[in-house]
Amino acid sequence: MTDLFLASASPRRAALLQQAGIPFRLFPVDIDESWLPGETLRDYVSRLAAAKARTAAEQLPAGSVVLAADTAGSCEDHRLVKPLGEDDAVRMLLQMSGRPHTVSTAISVCQGQRLETRVVDSTVYFRRLSEAECRRYWATGEPCDKAGSYAIQGYGAVFVERIEGSYSGVVGLPLCETAALLSDFGIACWQQS
Repeated sequence: MTDLFLASASPRRAALLQQAGIPFRLFPVDIDESWLPGETLRDYVSRLAAAKARTAAEQLPAGSVVLAADTAGSCEDHRLVKPLGEDDAVRMLLQMSGRPHTVSTAISVCQGQRLETRVVDSTVYFRRLSEAECRRYWATGEPCDKAGSYAIQGYGAVFVERIEGSYSGVVGLPLCETAALLSDFGIACWQQS
């Protein structure tokens, strides 16, 4: 059986991959995640996912399959990044209040010279938020290290009216597309350990 490596330190991505019954080993890599001038949201996540997959594949035994992903969001052409502090988080949350924002997740699978990438876009609709509840949410500690200052799989779920697209993609790993892409590399879901 081909070994699968997840080039990520994200506990959410690992949990989603486990949910699909796919055995893997963690192999996080460090790359420069700066935005390039004029780069679109889709181009940004595609470039980072591919770079993570290639970087890990170069360090692993030949024949290893590497899965990498990157997720980012935007609201009205403003990037949704990790907050610099409470005021920054509140600003982002209020920007998304009562309106939709886009979350794009790219997945890349690399084996040797072969690299394939897919991007999944989802639209998340927030209900109207007050500044006071945004500050209470900040006090939970959850938004501190989250792009867009919220976690849809956590306390932040109460802000979401609806989603168009992939819930697991918003969390960080679109399972339907990931399973299909891994299948192309000979990695199946629901494996017995």
